[in-house]
Amino acid sequence: MTLCNRLAEHISLALYRAATSALTPLLPLHLKKRLKRGREHPERWREKLGFSSLPRPVGKLVWLHAVGLGEVLALRGMIVALQACDPKLQFLVTSSTLASAETFGKNIPPRTVHQFLPLDAERYVRRFLDHWRPDLALWSERDIWPGLVTQAARRGIPQALINVRMNAGSFQRKRKVRALYRAVYRNFVLISAQDDVTAVALTKLDAQQDIRIDGSLKPHSPPLCVTATDLAILRDSLAGKAVWVAASCHPEDEAIALAAQRQLLSKVPDAMLVLAPRYPSRGGQILKELSGFHVKVRSRGELPDADTEVFVADSFAEMGLWYALSGFALIGGTFSDVEGHNPWEALQLDCGVMHGPRYGNFTSDYDALIEAQACFPVYNAEDIVDTITTQSSRGLDGYRHLQRDQNAALSDLAERLVGMIKP
Repeated sequence: MTLCNRLAEHISLALYRAATSALTPLLPLHLKKRLKRGREHPERWREKLGFSSLPRPVGKLVWLHAVGLGEVLALRGMIVALQACDPKLQFLVTSSTLASAETFGKNIPPRTVHQFLPLDAERYVRRFLDHWRPDLALWSERDIWPGLVTQAARRGIPQALINVRMNAGSFQRKRKVRALYRAVYRNFVLISAQDDVTAVALTKLDAQQDIRIDGSLKPHSPPLCVTATDLAILRDSLAGKAVWVAASCHPEDEAIALAAQRQLLSKVPDAMLVLAPRYPSRGGQILKELSGFHVKVRSRGELPDADTEVFVADSFAEMGLWYALSGFALIGGTFSDVEGHNPWEALQLDCGVMHGPRYGNFTSDYDALIEAQACFPVYNAEDIVDTITTQSSRGLDGYRHLQRDQNAALSDLAERLVGMIKP
């Protein structure tokens, strides 16, 4: 590496530290404002200042971090694989959002605890690392913080960047501060990308490691947890209705789904659509679009009955329940510039997957599923009705075959990661 590059790295890190140091006195006020708006956890918000609310488990501790809901849930597959390599390992998972904490808490693996990631200011990071003392740190997808990474490196904690996915927009943003990312990447012993595009982008950002390509973690996650009592109650109230779900849906997905439901009812009178919005707070807005349907609403404590045609599932952390009850899922975001959500969670609960034409956030996932004939592309309401009424296999055989092929790569990656932990 040239002297010029090393100097650029040093300057970029120094500027980053100076900026975070200047902002540090304001960060508690910022969190308190968010708390008043309901955007921070009322009991646990001080975790973001490095004050841990749980004791450190005894033994070797693997710290895994991801930012959002889907990325955090995907870490469960990595945890299962690491446990298979060393059953004595303990795990700390950090994330940043309320939704990720709540949903992960209902789907948490054994020997695992969750905390909110501290803000990337030196005093908060030092407090966090002093308490948890991880033996291995795994950063997943796109959320890496220079202060945390460099302080962990100074303490001799081995670190890896896993499950990395980088689209063109993300690459261009990182390229503008290339020296900073180059300085951060130097601290990773191993980098594992989801696809070739990401591997090339990382190389262009001067990641010096030999970059593995291991695919996404999402196919390997255990099924979302389903409360047996809730499942039994809903199955009883559904009384044999033909259920399908528009999952993690946005307005564009809902418009297509409702048009399909109107057509489907003429062919399958006992059909019921579960509308599960990505943001449950949109439940009231959705109700305005349901004129003419017999509707029940989860947030009101209502259960579907024989007459229910649309059930609004405006609740957090219950997506597994709706997949378990449904024959097919229309995956949200695939009809808008959201560019898709995770298809694997539905398949893991034996729910067939339909998707629209826009899935840029999960290109490699959907391409693999399409090649394995494990999902159904749909472009309009008629396609949805045709899929639900004619595709009895739901693509599950193709999904199971694909899943078996992918397990070997994850096992190999897990063994490499466990090998990084110092004796």
